[in-house]
Order: sequence, then C-alpha cells, then structure tokens
Amino acid sequence: MKIAIYPGTFNPITNGHTDLVERAARLFDKIIVAVGTNRQKGVTLPTEKRVELARTVLGHLENIEVCAFDTLLTDFVRKSGAHIILRGLRTVADFEYEFQLVGMNRILDPGIETVFLAPAEHLSYISSTLVREIASYGGDITKFVHPLVAAAMQEAQKSQSA
Repeated sequence: MKIAIYPGTFNPITNGHTDLVERAARLFDKIIVAVGTNRQKGVTLPTEKRVELARTVLGHLENIEVCAFDTLLTDFVRKSGAHIILRGLRTVADFEYEFQLVGMNRILDPGIETVFLAPAEHLSYISSTLVREIASYGGDITKFVHPLVAAAMQEAQKSQSA
C-alpha cells in the first residue's frame, strides 16, 4: 500500500490544498493529511479546529485520513507506515524552501522520499498566509476556501478582536 503524508499547518486549509489532495488521491492508496503546529507561525485557528475543517472539506475522498501531529515529520512518517512525503509547489520561492526540507529529511531518514505536485493554475496564487491576512482585515475569502472554512475564519477574527 502506497501511503503519502501531506503535512502542513493548514491554517486555514485552502482550495489549493484541496486540489492537491484530490490529485494525490488518484496516485496513492492512502493520503494522511497531517495537520501540524508550527511554532514559528501565529495560529489563527486551533489545531483541533483545523483538523475538523480538513476532515469536512476532504470528506468526499475515501482514501484520506486527517490527523494532528506535533513531532518531527520524519518520525511521524515512519510511525504512520509511510515512506512518502507529499508537498505542493506553487512558486520558485516554494521550490527553494522545499529543496532544503528534502535535504534535511533525507539526512534524518534516507528511506523517505518527497513527491511534489503543483496545484491547478487558477489556484497557484493562493496561500494560507494571504488568506489569513485578507481575513484579518475583514476581507472576503470565499473565493479561496471552502464556505465552512470562511465561516470559521470569520468567527476566529471576531474572537480575536473582542
């Protein structure tokens, strides 16, 4: 069974993430969407909420599992019985960062391979960072995320403003 781990903070999960998972679901037997914490990023949505939203948004795909993780990625991949890390590439800047990660992960565990997929062209400009920024100013993010994600972001914005 070919299992791929798609790690990220998914803060929030965007239409670009969904597109990538849909594409990967046709290539792998199972995709584990691993919702992680990044201690260097400010968190808008709690991890539990991000897991819940990812499960809802990706619920139409049978071979997808969504879970949280707070460990070294290579350790999580090994414990999951996987040997593949799935990553998305949108820009050249993404490639530079991802290339560094590939090298580090290879040193940590040479048995793990990284596979890159590009999102559909009309989604390549979407990033969680930009979506969070637009949402922080009360902007309309419905073109970039699932309606439930937009509602959750709006609620989080209200909570943080109060």
